[in-house]
Amino acid sequence: MFIKTYNQEGKEVGKTSLPKEIFDVKINPDLVHQVVVSQMANRRIPIAHTKIRAEVRGGGRKPWRQKGTGRARAGSIRSPIWRGGGITFGPRKTRVFKQKIPKKMRRKALFMVLSTKAKENLIVLLDSLKLDKPKTKLIVEILNNLPIKKASCLIALPTKEEAVIRASKNIPKVETTQTKDLNPLDLLSFKYLLIPKESINIIKETFLKPNLLPKMERGRENHRFSRVGKQQAKRVLETEGF
Repeated sequence: MFIKTYNQEGKEVGKTSLPKEIFDVKINPDLVHQVVVSQMANRRIPIAHTKIRAEVRGGGRKPWRQKGTGRARAGSIRSPIWRGGGITFGPRKTRVFKQKIPKKMRRKALFMVLSTKAKENLIVLLDSLKLDKPKTKLIVEILNNLPIKKASCLIALPTKEEAVIRASKNIPKVETTQTKDLNPLDLLSFKYLLIPKESINIIKETFLKPNLLPKMERGRENHRFSRVGKQQAKRVLETEGF
């Protein structure tokens, strides 16, 4: 898959090949939904918090004696059935919303979202993105020169570039992140993804981890070394040229 490459003036300077393992993956909507819901749950911070009868101030003394008054028995004025008492089954800050998702599922969902963006031409690739000064005006000019215009955009930087981060802080619907921190929720929150050419290699290095040996060969090697001692294993490696 090839994608157009632009410079900061908005001129097309060529085309860049995108790796199929990342940008041409078959989409599974259920998997993407599961990963996005888990991310939203993990970012959720419970705010609402009610006090139970043990946490409400006062109510340590029995309001009246148990028998002989004709009234209903009561042990505390902070009972949940009293006005000003504790709350029963109210929202609490102690509730945990976190969900665990396997790393392979998260990685696969990320590739699916990137593939969708690439097929819909929502990835804008730059040959480089550098600013001499952290000026918002410079970033706005770059975005207006590109197909992004005034649409929402996520800028994925290969490294932490303070000038670009500070310059894009005041622009509505524009945010910056590092390429190594890309995730499905952030990508789906913005229409366009703006990435410099260097970021493609960082995506490969971060999210693609190739196995040096096939699965069968790794199993044989582990089985062989489990039977022999460490010294014999070293001799085998030396003779085989490792």
